[in-house]
Amino acid sequence: MNEQQRPTDRKASFAATMKAVFWSFFGVRKKSDYERDAAQLNPVHVIIAGIIGAALFIAFLVTIVRLVVAK
Repeated sequence: MNEQQRPTDRKASFAATMKAVFWSFFGVRKKSDYERDAAQLNPVHVIIAGIIGAALFIAFLVTIVRLVVAK
């Protein structure tokens, strides 16, 4: 069997993926964490978590703007 896993067979949970995506939004990652994530995270989960994270970020910004400009 090949030592490298197929991307869809990786074992990291969706919560671990969300955590990795959260920290990547800030650009704060240790090299060891990055390497571990690259080996364990499912790419499909990363894409879904990125879309969710971006949507939450946009919703947060819209809420802040509405609060600031409210009369």
